[in-house]
Amino acid sequence: MEVREPSLAFGKQYLSIEEYLEMENASIEKHEYYKGEIFAMSGAKLQHNIITRNFYLALGLKLKGRPCQPFGSDLRIHVEKNTLFTYPDISVICGEVETLNNDEYNALNPSVIVEVLSPSAKNYDRGDKFNLYRGIPALKEYILVDSQSISIEAFSINSHGNWELKEYKDIDETLNIETIQVSLALKEIYEGSDLLSL
Repeated sequence: MEVREPSLAFGKQYLSIEEYLEMENASIEKHEYYKGEIFAMSGAKLQHNIITRNFYLALGLKLKGRPCQPFGSDLRIHVEKNTLFTYPDISVICGEVETLNNDEYNALNPSVIVEVLSPSAKNYDRGDKFNLYRGIPALKEYILVDSQSISIEAFSINSHGNWELKEYKDIDETLNIETIQVSLALKEIYEGSDLLSL
């Protein structure tokens, strides 16, 4: 998903969380929310969709029957610490899904978040958005998958509580997601994309 410029809603520049949720639950489009501002989220290109689909389906197969389950970009994630509401491309939640005031809309406890990078949003996903996601107590791994080149950046919390980066740039490598004990071949993630034919 790509995040566009801030949008006006209800004729107001800033919305309360309650106003945002009321608007969002009635809206056809998705919007990200942060500290009173809302940002329209546009659709993604074909490459982005192919890679996201591959990753999501592979996770679903490998996690079947296990206590962790993957969700697509229709699941809204809320970071209570900093007010962010957003829709990651993929999130994985282990155990019971906790939601804001038990509303069944706004999940609070993803262990893994995956964002497939688009040209316009990659700097935001790597920088400000990652900083906001760090406010999620349950989050242990954050994975960025490039849609324009064979490149995956996998951030994970080490034993000292610090985030470490591991990069994957070889199509013959395997991405290891330690938190959920899943390994995915990069060939599997990029299958069907133009990048495998380069």
